[in-house]
Amino acid sequence: MFKDRVDAGIKLGLTLLESNIEDPVILGIPRGGVIVAVEVAKILKVPLDIAIARKIGAPFDREYAIGAINSLGNVILNEASIRELGISNDYIEKSVKEELEEIKRRLSIYRGERDTIDIKDKSVIIVDDGLATGLTMLSVVKGVKTKNPKRTIVAVPVASYEAVKRLEKEAEVIALYIPEYFYAVGQFYEDFRQTTDEEVISALNSVWMEM
Repeated sequence: MFKDRVDAGIKLGLTLLESNIEDPVILGIPRGGVIVAVEVAKILKVPLDIAIARKIGAPFDREYAIGAINSLGNVILNEASIRELGISNDYIEKSVKEELEEIKRRLSIYRGERDTIDIKDKSVIIVDDGLATGLTMLSVVKGVKTKNPKRTIVAVPVASYEAVKRLEKEAEVIALYIPEYFYAVGQFYEDFRQTTDEEVISALNSVWMEM
């Protein structure tokens, strides 16, 4: 479906350009989502910032989200999955603490001393490289909505039907591709290698130096 995150970002950006969204601001979710968001911001020629959230992974598979937490400390849990898998409260509390520390680390190295962009009364477009469960994105959406944006829009190259239905209750959702059979975001990319911190910083600086 997509060559890589840059290709996905260009295609997503061109789609959003046709939507003529008023007063847009782009928020990219590190790591991979930032690479997509940078291309969107370049095409729309609008401000870019980051919105950090972290999934809380299951003990047997950290990529399987049983919850998520954003930089404001808002925690969202999939209670049904937690009960079904028999996951303890101790594990949840330990994971939340670890992910909060990682959020703080990423905010420090990605943004540095740079001020956050004011999103009040703006059309906030939150970008990631794809949505599996949608829990991480939902955590970001809830954090964004506390800042009183005019519109909250989730924009991704690919998403599961489950994630779209979960997020439509909280935001507008634009997904280029919602496949009938969805296993993982990476299956829709030819190149879905893990994005490094250095790549995120370089991508952000390529936009921020022009703002």
